[in-house]
Amino acid sequence: MKNRILVAPLNWGLGHATRCIPIINALIANNYNPIIASDGTALDLLRKEFPNLVYTELPSYDVTYAKKGKYFKLKLLKDLPKLLKAIKKEKIVTNEIMDVFHIDGIISDNRLGVYSKHVPTAFITHQLNVLSGITTWFSTKIHEKFIQKFDECWVPDLEGAINLSGKLGHAAHYEIPTKYIGPQSRFEKQDVEIKNRLMVLLSGPEPQRGILEQKLLQQLENYKNGQVVFVKGIMEEKQRIEIKDNISIYNFMTSTLLEQTINESEVIISRSGYTTVMDLAKLNKKAFFIPTPGQTEQEYLAKRLSELKLVPSCDQDNFHLGMLNSIEDFKGLSGFHFNSNFKELFSLFERE
Repeated sequence: MKNRILVAPLNWGLGHATRCIPIINALIANNYNPIIASDGTALDLLRKEFPNLVYTELPSYDVTYAKKGKYFKLKLLKDLPKLLKAIKKEKIVTNEIMDVFHIDGIISDNRLGVYSKHVPTAFITHQLNVLSGITTWFSTKIHEKFIQKFDECWVPDLEGAINLSGKLGHAAHYEIPTKYIGPQSRFEKQDVEIKNRLMVLLSGPEPQRGILEQKLLQQLENYKNGQVVFVKGIMEEKQRIEIKDNISIYNFMTSTLLEQTINESEVIISRSGYTTVMDLAKLNKKAFFIPTPGQTEQEYLAKRLSELKLVPSCDQDNFHLGMLNSIEDFKGLSGFHFNSNFKELFSLFERE
C-alpha cells in the first residue's frame, strides 16, 4: 500500500492551498497517496484541481479582516480566543483522521493543530519571523512554539541572499530543523502572445477582498487602454464569466486557465501575498501590488520589492490607475527559478 500523506493547507485566502498543488503533484509522482484536509474555499479549490483524491474537512479558523487597516491587529487579537479554540478542535479532528485513513505522514501548511507524535510531520511556512510591529518578537516566539511540535519546517524560498521572502523567511537563529525547498508555484512560463493589457487577481478574507474588488471595478469602468481580465477569487460551484466592454470578469479560474491567462497578460494587479509573489516570479511578470491594509507581512513584501526596484506598490486607499505608468521603471519578477528535490524532501516519510 502507498504511504498516505495528509496534506492540510490553511484556508486563509487561496495562497496556502495553491502553493500545495506542486507538492501534491510531487507526492503522486513519487508514489505517495495524498489525503487532502482543509475547509472552505481552500478545500473547494483543491477538489477542483484533484477530483480523484480523498478529502476530509477540518474546523474553520473563520478569519476575517477589519474594514480599516489600522484595526487589523486589534481584530486579530479579538479573534484570538476563537482561533485557539479552532486549533484545539483541529488537533482532535486530526487524531480522528489519523485513525480513519491510517495516515503515514503529515504536511501542514500553516495549520497549527495538524500534527501527530506518531508519524513524521512537516510544517510549511515562509514566516520564520512573524512581523507584527513592536510585538514581532512575541508573535515570532509564539509561532515558533507551535512549529516545534513538528519534525521539520519547510520554507518555500531560497536560502541565500537572493530570495523572495527577505527577513520573513530568514531568521538569524532558529532551533527547529529547517529546509529551504525553493519557491513553490503550480505554474510554468509559456511563450505565448500577449492578449491582455491588465489582469487583476484578487484573493484573501473578507471584507478587504470585496473592498478592493469594488474600488478596482469602479476605476476600470473608463479604462480603454486594452483588454482587461478580472479574477475575483471567489470559489463557487460553477465558473461564471461576465463581459463588460473590454473587461472579462471571472468569479474564479482553475489552474490551467489561470496559468494561460497570466502568461497572456502584460501587467498583473494583485495583493502582495507571498504565494502570488512566487507565482509571478515563476512566470517572470511585471506587476503592481496593493497590500491588504494592516497586514504587516504583505506590506513588508510590497515595500521590499519596491525598494529592490522589482515591483511598484501603493496602499489601497491611495491607489489609482495612473500609478500603473510607474511599472516601466521596475524590472519585474524574474530570476528566482529553483528545482526542488522532492525525493530527498519526502525521505522524511520513509524513516522508521
